[in-house]
Amino acid sequence: MDDRHEALHPPPASRGGRIAGVAFVGVLLAGAALWAAMGDRQEEPVSRPVAGGGEPIVLFNGRDLTGWTVHGTERWYVENGELVSESGPDAEYGYLRTDETFTDFDLTAEFMQEADGNSGLFFRSTIDGTRITGWQAEVAPPGLHTGGIYESYGRGWLARPDPTNEPLSMGQWNQLRLRVDGDRVSTWLNDVPRVELRDAGIGAATGHIALQIHDGGGIRVRWRNLVLTPLTSGR
Repeated sequence: MDDRHEALHPPPASRGGRIAGVAFVGVLLAGAALWAAMGDRQEEPVSRPVAGGGEPIVLFNGRDLTGWTVHGTERWYVENGELVSESGPDAEYGYLRTDETFTDFDLTAEFMQEADGNSGLFFRSTIDGTRITGWQAEVAPPGLHTGGIYESYGRGWLARPDPTNEPLSMGQWNQLRLRVDGDRVSTWLNDVPRVELRDAGIGAATGHIALQIHDGGGIRVRWRNLVLTPLTSGR
């Protein structure tokens, strides 16, 4: 037998080689299935320890609006595991309110402003239709006081952050942290302290958490990883 015959007619593979090949293909298929399952899995937000805090509560489940109530005609929906707030045809104020009420807590929320980005995170609030009473940690375009505290239908601005070196990135994910403990309120934007105040009106109140869409139209803001830790150190 010459070399040409061997090249055209290689010797048959051994039985052990065939078994090893089948096993290898099985491992590849199992790995692909596991990778696909991991891609479809909704990851839980990672919470950090909070001084004086209890068990963290995930406010948004990444799938639907369970635990929330819509106020107004603006659009609230889930896309790719994220909560999207978007101006509707009426271009009016709109709110998404928690069904539960919260008083003393430490809350973190991530947001991305894809358009105008004028929104807000309300606390100790009540809503009648689209008229809200309570206080807002501002979420706004650059230079418009994100992290400041505003009282709706009341005294207006209670605290505005220093506008210099604002750590806000339009079109990217940012993290807002809000701590409300008795009459004390503190905010951080991307781990940078923004405002801190004490207020008797806030201290006497309780109510819901709510996300806002400002009026005027053209607003689109994404939210994710809304985690609230109840505080046991307050009243």
